[in-house]
Amino acid sequence: MPLYEHIFMSRQDASAQQVEELTTHLKGVIEQMGGKIAKLEQWGVKSLSYRLRKNRKAHYTFMNLDAPPAVINEIERQERLNEEVLRYLTVRVEELEEGPSAMMRKVDRDRERDDRGGGGGFRDRDRGGFRGDRDRGDRGGFRGDRDRDSRPPRDEAPAGNAE
Repeated sequence: MPLYEHIFMSRQDASAQQVEELTTHLKGVIEQMGGKIAKLEQWGVKSLSYRLRKNRKAHYTFMNLDAPPAVINEIERQERLNEEVLRYLTVRVEELEEGPSAMMRKVDRDRERDDRGGGGGFRDRDRGGFRGDRDRGDRGGFRGDRDRDSRPPRDEAPAGNAE
């Protein structure tokens, strides 16, 4: 059977239980039609790049599927009918990725970094470790500084104005 990666995004105001029920429903449809789910991941609520049907965030759910094409057609039809689903995407792949997906590895990596107390950038500022006071070296003057040197001082009158 063909292998697929399928992801769908559901509305931000849907509860985790509603998203779980939708996932269970889709899982039932897949298994009833002869497919199987190799991996199922809930990525949680993530920010969207742009507003989508008045939503700024969405619940992401990822599935690795081993199913015939008819199953994909049916779950996509079910998702089109469901008002909770904002978008979905199915991609046919040659082989399924083993272990956690890249998004789950990122979550684990972020969690480890937070546990260590390390990290960098702006998060350190929130912990009182902002490094804005380090020496930046001589970076030269601003362009405005160069323009001021060529202008006459303020208390002198311009050359063309004789009063």
